[in-house]
Amino acid sequence: MATAAQPTVSVGLGTRATLIGVALALSLAVAVLAGARYGFILMIGLGFGIVLEGLRFGFAGPWRAMILRREAGGLLAQLLAIALVAVVAFPLLASNPGELTGAHAPVGIAMIGGAFVFGIAMQLVLGCGSGTLVNAGSGNVVSLVALPFFAIGSFLGASHLFWWTDLGTLPTVAFSGTSGLIGTLAALTALAGVVWWRASPGGRVVPRRLVLAAVAVAALAILNLVVSGQPWGVVYGLGLWVAKAVSLAGADLSANAFWGAAGNMERVQQSLLTDVTSLTNIGIIAGAFVVAAWRGGLQDPLPKLPARAWIATVIAGLALGYSSRLAFGCNVGAFFSGISTGSLHGWVWFGAAFLGSVLGVRLRAVLGFER
Repeated sequence: MATAAQPTVSVGLGTRATLIGVALALSLAVAVLAGARYGFILMIGLGFGIVLEGLRFGFAGPWRAMILRREAGGLLAQLLAIALVAVVAFPLLASNPGELTGAHAPVGIAMIGGAFVFGIAMQLVLGCGSGTLVNAGSGNVVSLVALPFFAIGSFLGASHLFWWTDLGTLPTVAFSGTSGLIGTLAALTALAGVVWWRASPGGRVVPRRLVLAAVAVAALAILNLVVSGQPWGVVYGLGLWVAKAVSLAGADLSANAFWGAAGNMERVQQSLLTDVTSLTNIGIIAGAFVVAAWRGGLQDPLPKLPARAWIATVIAGLALGYSSRLAFGCNVGAFFSGISTGSLHGWVWFGAAFLGSVLGVRLRAVLGFER
């Protein structure tokens, strides 16, 4: 969406030192309260937020650039990051089957439909799972409105997940070992080739900034896998926040098929400081805030959008959360982590979500997000 240019705000050395100090103090506090491992996980989340906002690495925007202008740099950088993670993750998963888990999920009717709807919704608010967190942390008003509804949608989608999966789901297919890694890298190379071929002659270059970001995001994702024991994800943590709020309000979730399950109920009852996905989500928001405040760019005016655009933002936020639960993840949990740890559903998710994004890009003007 078009926004007015903002005046440059000078941020002093003292303010920047304070931002760094607060971020480190937050991680140290978590380490003291919950354990060093969880403090480190929060630091990884802060790293994600700093890299994503600082180097402008995202998912929704590059897909939009490819669809509208055939600029492939951002999408190619995503594929590079996935490949880098896969090279390390496949051997790690093979050698540590009891300690590390991949982002593996089945392909099904609801999964494909959920990914398609997610693709539409993420283009309406110009943010996927991680993108909505980053944009909210940096002061984007549309994302700040969408985020709580994203969380509510995630909670509701998880609550209804088993009804949807009963409509038809195939067994989980996960590629592993040397052959799985070679196949995954070959498929990523082939996809990159198609993207490069479809791009405009001037849109085939990957900016150095995005190459650096891809390497940094891959390194952080590998750290997240090693330290937490699971791949980088976003959606579960958002739904958990609402589940905890509902539980604290007095609701009984024990009869809920998803949240009443032993592992999930345990997380609802425990501190958020011991939930891996929640910590990385909080870190992403805080990291993006640090970068935006460092630049002096938090003064984001309320965009002049028609009422139908704000209504669409709320609906899109709910759809982001609900659909991503049915699809077993967002761009991070399904596309990025799914493919990089060998899950077939990550590839199917990408195809369905990209098609949805094509429609979502065209709906923006209809709903008043662009003039």
